[in-house]
Amino acid sequence: MMGPAHSLSGAAAWLGVGAAAAAAGHTMPWPVLVVGALICAGAALAPDLDHKSATISRAFGPVSKALCEIVDKLSFAVYKATRSTADPRRTGGHRTLTHTWLWAVLVGGGCSAAAIFGGRWAVLAILFVHLVLAVEGLLWRAARVSSDVLVWLLGATSAWILAGVLDQPGNGAGWLFGAPGQEYLWLGLPIVLGALVHDIGDALTVSGCPILWPIPIGRKRWYPLGPPKFMRFRAGSWVEMKVLMPAFMVLGGVGGAAALNYI
Repeated sequence: MMGPAHSLSGAAAWLGVGAAAAAAGHTMPWPVLVVGALICAGAALAPDLDHKSATISRAFGPVSKALCEIVDKLSFAVYKATRSTADPRRTGGHRTLTHTWLWAVLVGGGCSAAAIFGGRWAVLAILFVHLVLAVEGLLWRAARVSSDVLVWLLGATSAWILAGVLDQPGNGAGWLFGAPGQEYLWLGLPIVLGALVHDIGDALTVSGCPILWPIPIGRKRWYPLGPPKFMRFRAGSWVEMKVLMPAFMVLGGVGGAAALNYI
């Protein structure tokens, strides 16, 4: 799928988690719901670090472009080193390593560890990166005609304000993990969820997605999971723009309302 659809699906997924938490009697404070949805929306773009033309490659100027090239080469190297004879030959790393459950867990776990051991500045850095990505995905029309510097300033300002809100007693820094020093351990959860939602979205397209690697399926180590061929669509097609994106917005709205106990 394209960047805007990925971000919308990520935000809707976290709002759905908020609704499930409310139904289970563990209601999220509203700052956790909002920040988690924005992080998840940003994280839903991150698996495309292996694609030099993806939305994320433009998000941080030369830095993200260079990072995408590095990750593409790394992903391709891992694919070549681990492919079976049944896996097709490839010329690049797109939709390989970064589109797996293992990558999602490692990145989310790494961000949680950084938030715990890196303190406030690590939390601010995680928020900044994902808020910039959320702007690029959710407000993509405005972001493309705007200056990159303005988008970065918006991300930095929002990160500083939201971190301050979360730090207030009862506002959610310790929503899930209340032990001293573990307040922001939950930050990895929307990052894992965003990456997995991205992978599921790509699995719906023509090429499928090797979400389960390194678990082999049949004779393939990089089996492209997806629904039956007739149910798949091409990225950017009318199905994505006219059906899925409106559905994500509706589901996100319902999930958010349920998470806040409005319905």
